[in-house]
Amino acid sequence: MENIIANTQATIVDITVENFQQIIVEASQEKLVLIDFWAPWCEPCKDLLPILEKLAGEYSQHMILAKVDCEAQQEVAAQFGIRNLPTVMVVQNGQPVDGFAGVQGEPQIREMLQKYLPNPEDELLATAGKAIQQGDYAAALPAAKEAVDLNADNVNAKYMLIDCFIETGSIDVAKQLLSEIKLVDQDSRFKTLNGKVELAEQAADTPEIRQLQATVEANPDDLQAKVDLAVQLHQANKSQDALALLYTVLKKELSFGNARQLMMDMMNALPDGDPLKSEYRRKVYSLLY
Repeated sequence: MENIIANTQATIVDITVENFQQIIVEASQEKLVLIDFWAPWCEPCKDLLPILEKLAGEYSQHMILAKVDCEAQQEVAAQFGIRNLPTVMVVQNGQPVDGFAGVQGEPQIREMLQKYLPNPEDELLATAGKAIQQGDYAAALPAAKEAVDLNADNVNAKYMLIDCFIETGSIDVAKQLLSEIKLVDQDSRFKTLNGKVELAEQAADTPEIRQLQATVEANPDDLQAKVDLAVQLHQANKSQDALALLYTVLKKELSFGNARQLMMDMMNALPDGDPLKSEYRRKVYSLLY
């Protein structure tokens, strides 16, 4: 677009009668347009501009900062009925949808913009959702975790992450996250995921596992029984219990059988972003070095 100053920091344009249609009507169909009505003699305008430019830089992918010099562009200002300076207006799809007159702080302006701009975690959730549709929960987990890290209040991201942990065998982690869901957010997904946890725990309650658990309890020094139990637990999607058991074997005897290789294989099978992966990598590293 002509007259637009586009760089890595922001997309800024000075509005004139000539480019009014192009920016305010056409460009606002694709991006949010934030109009700053100002004048050279307006001191509050000078205080507000750095804030708007900073936000324009942060949201450059989704927003244009359009500046109207009301002294030089009186016809444009008149079309909007501007009476006070500074005035800020939000335009979406060619229509004013929000705004304010006077100077406001960055938190208040940011809160206003967030009603119209995509959340930073939305793209990550879309990526995770696509992987889940394909049944690849291990690929979905890192994106879901990053989305939660970006916005811990996004309950949709939390539910998606919990589902990923259940499907990749981190049942205890999933249970902990479920226990943190606020009562007001406990919808049908909460019940569904709790049901998944129960089914996963039932799957781990097999005769073979019960027998091995009894053997380990009766003979705590039977390292092979612990390894065998860890294998069964891992197959039943109880990764956390399996890793914890193998770690006790390695602490006792680092070179016992194939325990170290089994543990490395189990850790590598965990998706990136799973806290168990980094936790047990550190533990094994401390044993080795």
